[in-house]
Amino acid sequence: MANESNAATPLTMAVVPQSFLDGLIGEVREVKNLLRKKSEEEVNNQWVESAQARKMLGVSAKTWQTYRDERRIPFSQFGRKIYVKRADLEKFMADHYISADK
Repeated sequence: MANESNAATPLTMAVVPQSFLDGLIGEVREVKNLLRKKSEEEVNNQWVESAQARKMLGVSAKTWQTYRDERRIPFSQFGRKIYVKRADLEKFMADHYISADK
């Protein structure tokens, strides 16, 4: 007796109006853009530990301490643990960007 789950599924085709297909493609693109935007927001809202933040900025522990003391970058502290939002680090780097234009 053959197992039905191993049987090949027959190819089924359907004819739909072009306007329906165009609308469906537009909706799929919209969902794709929303997912991309949501993914970017989730990445930017991730909390980064202090050591990783220092690596991202390429600064020493003392410089990182100075940035926090001077409140240059917002952070959260739970006991001895320091956390920073990735978006705040990106903003700090963008604010201190020096372009090659003269």
